[in-house]
Order: sequence, then structure tokens, then C-alpha cells
Amino acid sequence: MPRAPRIRRRASRLPLLHLLPNIVTIGAICAGLTGLRLALHDRFEAAVLMVLLAALLDGLDGPLARLLKSESKIGAELDSLADFVNFGVVPGFLLYLWSLDNTSRLSWIAVLIFAVCAVLRLARFNVTAREDAQEDRPKPGTFTGVPAPGGALLALAPFSLVQNFPTLPMPAGAVALWLVVVGLLMISRLPTPSLKWVRIPRDSARFLIVGLVAFAAVASTWPWVVMTLAQMGYIILIAWSARGTAREEFSDED
Repeated sequence: MPRAPRIRRRASRLPLLHLLPNIVTIGAICAGLTGLRLALHDRFEAAVLMVLLAALLDGLDGPLARLLKSESKIGAELDSLADFVNFGVVPGFLLYLWSLDNTSRLSWIAVLIFAVCAVLRLARFNVTAREDAQEDRPKPGTFTGVPAPGGALLALAPFSLVQNFPTLPMPAGAVALWLVVVGLLMISRLPTPSLKWVRIPRDSARFLIVGLVAFAAVASTWPWVVMTLAQMGYIILIAWSARGTAREEFSDED
């Protein structure tokens, strides 16, 4: 009896280059967890720099996936989990070990509130990113609430301030309160600016590249000054956005 011909299935092969965005995301997770380890050894400056590195990698994986046309559901989930670890867990723990009273339950509650707000913010973002949630999407050029990377940047403001002004008193209670405030900003409905919608004219691209190189040089020379200025600028943008939202609501009522 003749044997039935075997049907060989070709294993689907994925170009190695298409894995690059996920590799970048995993690198961001490793940077964030390394920052946590450095904080446990009281190397707080290096720990903060690891969080900033994680934020940089987080900003690269999405555009890289779109450029390579390798966007996937697993990549989106991996990015969300990385954001929670890097920007929801690590900054709170870092501040807890650096300034907050480790024996105080209130300090730990502040860390928990920040982490919970971060995960709620990410969950809301994942839901509104679906095609069936068009009515809940923010206006073009904005986020709904402070995004997780922005929340991490703001949460670390007390640390960068002390780096610039070593004699500045920074009570643990003030740091805990600030952590809670930033957490609430993340889950708020406040429209906050988004750079994803910024478009640069092609003729101006070379000037942008020169500006980025200059910014990198300044940031590597005075990292804490640049970080504090970035935090202050972001706070001003949030306040400006809140003012604009209040004006729109007031005009609608009229």
C-alpha cells in the first residue's frame, strides 16, 4: 500500500531585524531593573540615569517598529509591561530608598499609590488605543493625563533639585506628597502635550539634528540642571494645558 505523501509545513520565519524593537524594549526593562539594583546599593545618581536611559529606549521602540513594519500585539504588551516596571515601580522605590522614611507606613503608601496610578494609566491607554474606543481617545496632539514616562520624570524632581542645590531641605513628607500628586496627574483626564504629533519640515531637519546634538552635549555636561529645567518646562506645559481646558469648559457653559 503506497504511503500518503507527507505534507511538510514550512516554519514561518521572522527576519531578525523585525525583532529589534522588542530587543530595545527588553533593553529598557534591563535598564530600569539595573536602576533598582543601583538604588539598593545607594548609587542613586546612576540609578536615575538608568531610568532616563529606559525612557530613551522607550521612545525608540515604537518608531522603530513602525519604521520596520514589525508592529505586533506582543510588542505592544511588552512595551506596556516595560513602562509599568520602569516608570511605575522603579521611581517610587528609588525615592523610597533615597529620601522617604523606610520605617514609615505613610511613605510606603505613597509609593503604592504612585505604582497603582501608573498601572491604571497604562491600562486606560491600552483600552483607548483599540479601534473600538474611538470616543474615548484624546484630542490630536495630546495625552489624557500625564503619560507614565512623564510621570517618572516629574516624580524624580525632588532628587534633581537636591543635586542642583545640595543644601536644600527635602522633608520625607513633602516627597511622599509629591509622589501622590504626580500619581493623580497620571490618572487624571487632563489633556497633556504629546510630541508624537509634532511635524518638522524637511528643510528644517538638519537644524533639528544639530540641536539634538547640542542638547546631548549640554545634558552630558550638566545632567541635573537639564533634568530640572525639563521638569519645570513640563510642569509649565501641564499648567498651560489645564488653563486651556478650563477656558474651553467655561466657554461651553456660556
